[in-house]
Amino acid sequence: MKKFIKDLTTFLSNTANDERIPERDKKTLLILIALIISPIDIIPDWIPFIGVIDDFILIAIVLDYFFDVLDQNILLSHYPWGMKSFARLRKISRVTSFFVPSLIKNHIWKYVKDPYR
Repeated sequence: MKKFIKDLTTFLSNTANDERIPERDKKTLLILIALIISPIDIIPDWIPFIGVIDDFILIAIVLDYFFDVLDQNILLSHYPWGMKSFARLRKISRVTSFFVPSLIKNHIWKYVKDPYR
């Protein structure tokens, strides 16, 4: 578990320092990750089922950004866990991105994919 936390921290740090990602997106990701980790929730967790919806949506937004908005070469240049893990997370991301309205995606992210790829 200690190695995973170290790898995750390195991955997030390296991704946050990548100059190909707009500063606004980096700040938005940092805020979203802080909200996921924070014990303070938009909807309290003690409310059955509904309490975890806000965390689920925040995780879906972050996964959607990493696996659907960013170009794969940027993400893979920092991703430390191998292609099998990457493929699994990408599959999960595609399922969870269904719950992220495109209005939200279009409003919060400034990253634009390379049109020649």
